[in-house]
Amino acid sequence: MAIKPLILVTNDDGITAPGIRTLIHVMNTIGDVVVVAPDSPQSGMGHAITLDTTLHCNKIKIDDGPQIEYACSGTPADCVKLAVNEILDRKPDLCVSGINHGSNASINVIYSGTMSAAVEAGVEGIPAIGFSLLDYNWDADFKPLKTYLHKIASNVLKNGLPDGVVLNVNFPKATKFKGIKVSRQARANWKEEFDKRTNPQGKEYYWLTGKFVNLDKGQDTDIYALDQNYVSVVPVQFDLTAHHFISTLNTWDL
Repeated sequence: MAIKPLILVTNDDGITAPGIRTLIHVMNTIGDVVVVAPDSPQSGMGHAITLDTTLHCNKIKIDDGPQIEYACSGTPADCVKLAVNEILDRKPDLCVSGINHGSNASINVIYSGTMSAAVEAGVEGIPAIGFSLLDYNWDADFKPLKTYLHKIASNVLKNGLPDGVVLNVNFPKATKFKGIKVSRQARANWKEEFDKRTNPQGKEYYWLTGKFVNLDKGQDTDIYALDQNYVSVVPVQFDLTAHHFISTLNTWDL
């Protein structure tokens, strides 16, 4: 009998989030699923790892299904490290992270715990995908995504990914999509603002707020695809070297 693919599932919204429960359900139709996910929300953690406190990872059961599940006290990157080095008896054939409640398109990819888990898997040589829906509502409707989750994950299992590349997949908030567009990351940033307040003891504190500013008018970007109601798929590389600048830098008097 053929061995099913081993699929590691994680996220940054926490193991009970509706997004990851949907992802687990779909991955169960493709392979053998092991879930290692944070026991509480870890959004915006980026690629943080736990170095100065203890980590806890407990086997739990949240709902029906054949998956094996562990709740971890650490970050999304911690979850992948623990899964690969301590929990699993073989390297996963695929790691999927999400479904994130909110966008990880454009510049958001560098802040994202969802994508950092996928990147950590990629560092370990595991094909990986981060999935996100442009709806921050805890009760967001994930049902329209299921066919696309299955299609994209199955294609990665069939075709593989190059070394150093993972996929960043974002879904617009909609009940039907026009299709899939392979895109590039839009050049954009956040214009940050801090809401400064004073607590009852007279001590100042801040809430970070801001506005997303798209500086990229290209029609081949993830933001454009999402605005046109397409599912955006961006291949992301985690080699941050600016290769095009090396020859110029070598001309400097260093």
